[in-house]
Amino acid sequence: MQQNIQQVRLFYFDNNRLKIAKDIEILKEIPLSNFVWIDLNNVAPETESELEQFLKIYIQEEEEIEEIEMSSRFIETEDTLVANSNFLLDTYEKEPVSFILKNQILVSVRDNSNLKSFNETVKKMFANPRNYPTGYHIFVALMETRVEYDADMIEDATRDITKLSKTLTVAEDVDEDVLLSIKNMQERVMHLRENIIDKQRVVSNVMKSALIPKDLTPRLSMIIKDINSLIEHTKFGFDRLDYLQDTFLGLVNIEQNKIIKIFTVVSVIFLPPTLIASMYGMNFDFMPELHWKYGYLFSLILMIVASGLTLLIFKKKNWL
Repeated sequence: MQQNIQQVRLFYFDNNRLKIAKDIEILKEIPLSNFVWIDLNNVAPETESELEQFLKIYIQEEEEIEEIEMSSRFIETEDTLVANSNFLLDTYEKEPVSFILKNQILVSVRDNSNLKSFNETVKKMFANPRNYPTGYHIFVALMETRVEYDADMIEDATRDITKLSKTLTVAEDVDEDVLLSIKNMQERVMHLRENIIDKQRVVSNVMKSALIPKDLTPRLSMIIKDINSLIEHTKFGFDRLDYLQDTFLGLVNIEQNKIIKIFTVVSVIFLPPTLIASMYGMNFDFMPELHWKYGYLFSLILMIVASGLTLLIFKKKNWL
C-alpha cells in the first residue's frame, strides 16, 4: 500500500520550464512567485508547521477537513481560499482533501497517494505547462479530472446495474444474494451521489469568489453543468435499483404464492378422503358397510373418486 508514504511535491517554473522538487528547502532558494503547486501527501506535522510559517497560511487538522458544515468546508479571506472536498477511491472510500489558494499558489493536503485525479493532473501539467500558470488553474484542472473519474465510476455502476437486472429474468434463480447485491449497489450509488454533490458545493462557492481569475469562470461553469448531469445519472441509477428491488420482492412473492398454492391444493384434494375416513371411523352400531365384505374396498374407491373429482374441478377452473 502506498497511502502511508510521506511525500512533498513542489511544482515551480524555472525559465518557463515546469519543474518538480521534493524538499521544502527549495522554497528558500527560488522566488515564491515561481511556485504554482505544493502537494502535501501524509507529511509530518513539523513539515506542515514550517510551511505554515513560510507561506503565512493555516493548514487544518484532519478533523477540521472532515467537518461537513459549510463554514468548515469553504473559507474565504482577503487573500486566501480554503476548500475541503472528499475524493472517492476505487473502493468507494472517501479521502478528504484540503485545498489552500494564496498568492497564486495551490497547497493541497491529503493522506493518500492513490488519488488518480492528482496523478493525471500532474501528467497534463508536464504535457502542456503553459495551461497551468497559477495554482487556480491547477485547482480547476483537479476538479475537472475528478469529475471525469466520477463519470467513469457512474458508467461502471450503470453497467453493474444492467448485469444485475439480467439476473432477475428467471424466478427460480432469485435468492437473497440478489437482494444483497442490490443493497450494495444502492450504497455505491449513494456514495457517488454524495461525492458529486460535495464537488458541486465546493465548485459553486469557488466560482463566486473574487479571487478566481475571470478566464476560469467558463471552465467552472462547465464543471457545474457536468456535475448536474452526473447528479441526474445517479438519480436514474437509484430509480433503476428501486425498480429492481421491487421486481425482486415481486418475484419472491410469486414464488411464495406458488408454494402456498401447492399446499392449499394438496390440502383440498385430501379433504374429501379425510371426511370419508372420519365418517367410517365413527363408532355407531348401525353402519351398513361395517360388516360388508367389500366395505373397505368401497371406502378406498370412494376416497379416490372424491380426490379425483376435486382435482378435475381444479383443472377445469385453471387453478392448477
